[in-house]
Amino acid sequence: MRIDRGLHRVWAYVRSAPGTYVWLGILFVTTVALHHMSPQFETHFLRQRSTNIHELSKNPLRVLVASAMWIDGGPWLPYAFLYTVFHAQAERWLGTARWLAVCGAAHVLATLISEGALLKAIRDGIAPYSAVNTLDVGVSYALAGVTGVLVYRVAWPWRYLYLVALLVVFGLPLTSGATFTDLGHFVSVLIGLGCFPLVRGRGKVWNPKETLVGRRG
Repeated sequence: MRIDRGLHRVWAYVRSAPGTYVWLGILFVTTVALHHMSPQFETHFLRQRSTNIHELSKNPLRVLVASAMWIDGGPWLPYAFLYTVFHAQAERWLGTARWLAVCGAAHVLATLISEGALLKAIRDGIAPYSAVNTLDVGVSYALAGVTGVLVYRVAWPWRYLYLVALLVVFGLPLTSGATFTDLGHFVSVLIGLGCFPLVRGRGKVWNPKETLVGRRG
């Protein structure tokens, strides 16, 4: 039956990117948990797991891990879509270990760089001291890093178009009213681009033209 074949393909795809879907499952559970908290307690709860300056100075390892397990009050379904489009593709291509290396590098380094920039802004009087307790949880830095490394998955000239699109999407916010999170996203993309050594020997690049021609055929 078509339904059975469709379900089998979906399950095969999920099994081909185990890290992506285990992580997505954790995010589903934590998102449901957040929706059962009062708004006041939710803010307090997330702030304790935030990679803000205050928490990073106390227990950096704990908050760097914990912050990647929560979504800041947003819906889960958009992340399911983005994880399937980007994370799953990267994990299937790179393998789980290399994919995790990209995610970890983007999440940790972009967090430290963006929070370092915020600390400098506080010391220079540009940002208020209260910003040391800014709420900063989520998985967007790792996701941005993966979108960056996927540049090497795409064949020319499509690779150039994809790269330009990434730089516009993540670079445009830096041109006006940029926040430390905007900086973190842009840095994450650059970190993903810097992970080129991890993509060597990972097989043939993807050519969108061949995919379209194959479907028409």
